[in-house]
This record gives sequence, C-alpha cells and structure tokens, in this order.
Amino acid sequence: MSPDSTPGLPDPLEPLPPREDLTVDLDAGEVDAIDDLQAFADAVAEETPEAPSPSEAEGDPMDRILEELERELEEANQRIIELERHESDHQDRHHRLMADFNNYRNRTAREIQMGVEQAEKRLLLEILPVLDSFDRCVGASYATIEDFRSGVGLIQKQFQDALRRLDVAPVPLEPGDPFDAAHAEALTTTADRYLPDGAVATVFERGYTLRNQLLRPARVVVNHHPEGEHAPEPSE
Repeated sequence: MSPDSTPGLPDPLEPLPPREDLTVDLDAGEVDAIDDLQAFADAVAEETPEAPSPSEAEGDPMDRILEELERELEEANQRIIELERHESDHQDRHHRLMADFNNYRNRTAREIQMGVEQAEKRLLLEILPVLDSFDRCVGASYATIEDFRSGVGLIQKQFQDALRRLDVAPVPLEPGDPFDAAHAEALTTTADRYLPDGAVATVFERGYTLRNQLLRPARVVVNHHPEGEHAPEPSE
C-alpha cells in the first residue's frame, strides 16, 4: 500500500484488475429491454430502403427515351381515335345533308311542275271561251259583211280582255312614233316624205309585254328619207 492511500479505499497507484474480472449485474427485465431495442433496430434497418447509387438515381437515358416515346405513342393513338370519331360524325352529317338536299330538290321540282301546270290551265281557261266564240261566229249567218265584221270585232275584244287578265299588254307603238329598238324590230325601210325620218311607218306585227317585261317585239317598217330630202313643213 502506498503512503498516500486511504484506509478502506483502493489504492490509486495499484493497477486495475483485468477486464474479464469486471462484471455487470443486470436483472432479467433490463436484459429483455436490451433485446427489444436490438430487435427494433434490426426491423428498422430491414424496412429502410437502401439509398440508390448515383448511377441508379440518374437512370438509363435509353429508358427515359423509351418512356417518352411510349407516352407520345399513346397520345397519338388517342388523337387518332378522336379524329376517327369526328370523321364518322362528319360523314353522318354529310349523308343527312345530301338526303335533305335530294328531298328539297325533288319537292321543288314537283312544285315547279305543278306551277307550270296551273299556269297552263289558267291560260287555256282564258283562251277556250274565245275559241267558243269563233265557233259560233263561223256557224252563224250574217245579213251583211258589216254584221260579220262587228262579230269578229267582239271576239277580238274578248281575246284582248283575256290577255289583259293574264298580264299581257300590247306595246304602245303607232305609225308616226319614233322607232324604239328596245321594243321593236325593223323589217325594212320606206320613204314617206310626210313622216319624220326614223319614224315608224307601218306596224306589221304588234309587240306585247308580260308583266312589264318584253314578250315579243313589234315588227315595223321604218321611214327613211334619202339624203337631201326632208319632211315638208306642216301647213298652218
């Protein structure tokens, strides 16, 4: 024992006993707690995924390209499906429009034909009474030529009235009126010194209008003075 040692306490200068001589007295509960902690640590280690290596984290460039191509291919397929649906809708609409147009065309053709037939019936119903009057005129006996002329004049007026009801009117052109190329056709010329140059000398066929539109131009003879000749001055 060293001089500095204290009675009852180990000498600090004496060497410590070997480690195998050290023992730790633990009861059964403390040992079970240590085992539970070790088991929990092992379980956490198993469940925790390992951090990927730098090469794995970055990924293969070819894989990324393939994924991008697959995504674009899927989008293209969806677009194709959508376009096919729109095309089918347009075809259905086109077929419906064609059917409607054909129905409209057929209906319009029938209506036009019916209109023409109605116009023909109206015309004939206006003309047939005139024909009846001619039949009676031919079968009648007249004492004088004047009576016959009077009967024909009545038929002429009846026919003119029928034309007026059909909106047909004669072109107002008489001898002495200026020649109007818009409503008359010159058959030939004549030299009448008593008519102005360029005036209508004779109305060979009267012209007619239908609803104010020229139906047939008048056919006339136009007066033309030779050079140096003039119409005489009217006498007072």
